[in-house]
Amino acid sequence: MKRILVAEDNDSNYMLMQYVLKNHYEFFRAKNGQEAVEKALNENPDLVLMDIKMPLMDGLEATKQIRLKNSDLPIIALTANAFDSDRIAAIEAGCNDFLAKPVVADKCIQTIQKYI
Repeated sequence: MKRILVAEDNDSNYMLMQYVLKNHYEFFRAKNGQEAVEKALNENPDLVLMDIKMPLMDGLEATKQIRLKNSDLPIIALTANAFDSDRIAAIEAGCNDFLAKPVVADKCIQTIQKYI
């Protein structure tokens, strides 16, 4: 089964992602950007769902750090800020795609399936 790293500091948002992913994928969590970088590089996920606003290191910087060592790992940005500028910033940081919060389950699964 494919493994997804969910980088999400907010417990209620993580619980929603558990609900969305539980019947489709194995998943594990990083609670901040620094932890996301470490787990993305050391625990071999098949895809990362990356919250943008997190403590210690935001998701954009975490994505840039991951891209320095792994250009192939699919990273999908998750953010409550659904403006075009946020989408552009996520793509420029190295994200493959972008989902707005609150996440719609079907759209989330469809987006993940494009990459794994």
